[in-house]
Formats: sequence, structure tokens, C-alpha cells
Amino acid sequence: MSNLNKVDFVTGMRRMVYAVTPNETSFKAVEEAPHYINEATPFFWVCMVIELAISVAKQDRKYRMSDAFTSISAGMFSRLPMVILRSITLEGYVWVYQNFRLTELPWDSQWTWWLTFLGVDLAYYWFHRMAHEVNFMWALHQTHHSSEDYNLSTALRQSVFQIYSSWVFYLPMALFIPPAVFIVHQELNILYQFWIHTQYIRSLGPLEWILNTPSHHRVHHGRNPYCIDKNYAGTLIIWDRLFGTFTAEKDTVAYGLTHPINTFEPFTIQAGYIKYLLERLGSLRGLGNKICNFLYGPGWLPGKPRLGNIEDIPKVESPVRKYDVRMPSWLSVYVFVHFMLFAGGYQELMARKTTLSQTSVLVFVAYCFFNLTCFGRLFDGSKSAKIFELVRCLMFVVGETVLCQIGWFGERGERPLAMVAFRWLFAASASLWVALIMRAGNATEENAPMKPGTNLTKNRLDNKKKSN
Repeated sequence: MSNLNKVDFVTGMRRMVYAVTPNETSFKAVEEAPHYINEATPFFWVCMVIELAISVAKQDRKYRMSDAFTSISAGMFSRLPMVILRSITLEGYVWVYQNFRLTELPWDSQWTWWLTFLGVDLAYYWFHRMAHEVNFMWALHQTHHSSEDYNLSTALRQSVFQIYSSWVFYLPMALFIPPAVFIVHQELNILYQFWIHTQYIRSLGPLEWILNTPSHHRVHHGRNPYCIDKNYAGTLIIWDRLFGTFTAEKDTVAYGLTHPINTFEPFTIQAGYIKYLLERLGSLRGLGNKICNFLYGPGWLPGKPRLGNIEDIPKVESPVRKYDVRMPSWLSVYVFVHFMLFAGGYQELMARKTTLSQTSVLVFVAYCFFNLTCFGRLFDGSKSAKIFELVRCLMFVVGETVLCQIGWFGERGERPLAMVAFRWLFAASASLWVALIMRAGNATEENAPMKPGTNLTKNRLDNKKKSN
């Protein structure tokens, strides 16, 4: 069983807004520090459900199932490697601290706590700014900005690769800040940024001068020209004001990348811009331009400034168009049920990962990746979606049968009632997809039986400058 429900509601919500005290969040050893992000999972869901209810009541379509589930999928996607690999952020920090620290500040001092709070937030600002101004880092970060909606689910749309460029920005603190103090603030800093991904909080009054707020972060996620390369803050907006990257919310913000990728498929969302950068190398002449391809900004091309020209940013169309594919009602219900079942299984994997063999973990992680790919193809209405979904359902039936035979659920051959129900559900689902494949026959249309709605033109992955 998971330990996620050990955190009471008030404590969980206080952590989300960094409303904690040094006494309750100071630890001597890394092993003693709670996994704040893991323990926040139930609170993420509660907040998203509340925001969704508000959206439904207002009928403002702030949520679309395809986009929201794609964002949640990206969050799951980004954390799956951590089931197998150790955290490079923590491992690198501990190594520097143990081998190169200049001094050792007391872990239980309030001065150390506040210094770390400021240090982590400043390091995050510079990492985040470089992630927008350096192309190879943007390739690892653009996943987070690919959503054309802006709601709490957008906060979960994270890159699986970003951690491999962000960790170095925190290393100077390892020269004097104890690892346990650092990791607490690093996780709380990330948690704070969850709730600011909303359109329902317009202003926080005087706090807008000090804190990063929903209003400031909406600008950061905008693709309007005035939003480009602004408001990089994590918790404190003072860094943007100090370093000249702040702008207030003005015109209505249009969200997403300036050159939309127009897909819900998770591998393309995660790695599409990396592929584009590599492909663009062939068209660039000279070693200098090839190096600039990775080190200059997303808007750069030969003959342009390092960060490109703001005049090249596409104007926001009116009305704002979003990539969307209409699904039949029955398919929406189907995807909702199966996605929620998968989310439960994913959470169980995260809770039990330390008790499983390495082989079991690898198999489950691979199956999770395949699940997320299937959902993305269903949302896109792609021609291959039916085949992928059939294979996914059959994999579950076969896998559940094997697990039963090897005694995974207890005595050999025994199955919990819930697993029996799931087995029949997936078997019936597989039969459904077989019937749909046979019905489609040799049809050539891309999306039978799913009908595409506003399926916008597939832009090449030239999202040179997302305004986020």
C-alpha cells in the first residue's frame, strides 16, 4: 500500500503554497526528508477536480479531456525513469557536497533554511531562463509549454529529459548547504508552481509585487509577442523584476507554442523538438552555425540576433484556434475509464517500486510507456490507434494471467475479485477493437471510425520560440 494518505489535508495544502515553517521542514539526513511531490499526488487530483467542476459550471471549456489527460500522461511519463534510475539532482548534489564543500552550515538553523529558500529559487530562475534562451535546453523544456490549455493539469505536463539539464544550476549551493535542507526546498519550490497554473485566480493584490502568481505565470505560458521570454520565476517574482524579464498581464493570453506541434502523442511531445534540432543541422552551413543551433535561442537563424526577432513571432489569430480531434461519445467514455484504471495501476507501481524485482519494474515501466502512447494515438484519432489499443488490451489479459499463475496475487491460481473484473473488461475491450478493425476493413481514411474535428495543419516542429 502507498503512504500517500498519511498527510492530513491542511498540511498537504500548506505545502502546496510553501506555507511551512523551518522547524517542520528541517532534517539532518536526506533519508529523513519526506517525498513531498509524491505525497502531494492526492492533492493534485483534488485541486484538479475542483477546478474542473468550476469549469463545467461556467461552461467555459477551460478543460478538454484530450489535452488534460495528455498533460497528466506527460507527468507520469516524466517520472517513470525515476522508478529505475536514481535522481541525478540529488546524487550530483550529494557528491559535490561530500567532496568539495567549503563549509557546513547547520542543518537546524533558521538562517540556513531561509538562505536555502532564496538560493533554490534564484537557481531555478536562472535554469528556467536558460531553458528558454538556449536551444538544446529548450528542446528539453518545451514539453511543458506544448499545452494549448492553461489549467492545473498543465502543471503536470513535464519533460522526461529536463532534469538532465536543470541539476547543474543547484550545484553551487552544495558547497555549503546540507543536502537534506536543499532537497526539501527544491521539492517545495516545484510544488508551489502547481497551483499558479490556473485562470480562475485573477490577482493576489499586493502579493503580485513579491510572489510568482497565476497572473504572472499566465504571461509566461502565453504565445502573444508581449509574453515571449518573460516571468521565469519559481516562487518569488522579484528575480524577474531585478533582472529585467518581468511583464504584467495585459492582453488576453493565448497559450501554447508559437509553432504548435498538433499532436497528443507523448513521444512526439517529449522528443519532437530534439529531432527537429538534429534534422536542422544538415541545412546549416559552417561549424559556427551548427554550434549556434544548440546554444542560441529557439528563434535564432543565421543572420538573426541570438534570441531571434520578436517581429518573427506569429501574431495570435482571432478567434484563437486549438488543435482538437472530436471523438465519439462512446470513445470518450472508453478512454476515460481506461485512463483512470491505468492511473490507479501507475500509482500502485510508484508505491511498490522498492519491493519489486528489477525485471518486474522494467516490464511494468515499459507497459506504462506503451499505455501512454496508446492513449495519445486515440486522442489524435490516428490510423494505428485501433491496432495499438487492441495490443494494449491483450497485453493486460496475458500479463494478468501470467501474474496469477506465478502467485502474484497470493496462492497460485487465485485472483482478487477486482482483477477478475478487470480481466473481463480488457477482454471485452479487445473484442471491441477487433470488431472495429474488421469493420474498417481496407478503408483508407485516416480516422475511421473517429472523425477529426479541428485538426489544424501539421506544422513542422519549428516551434522556434514558444512564448513560454
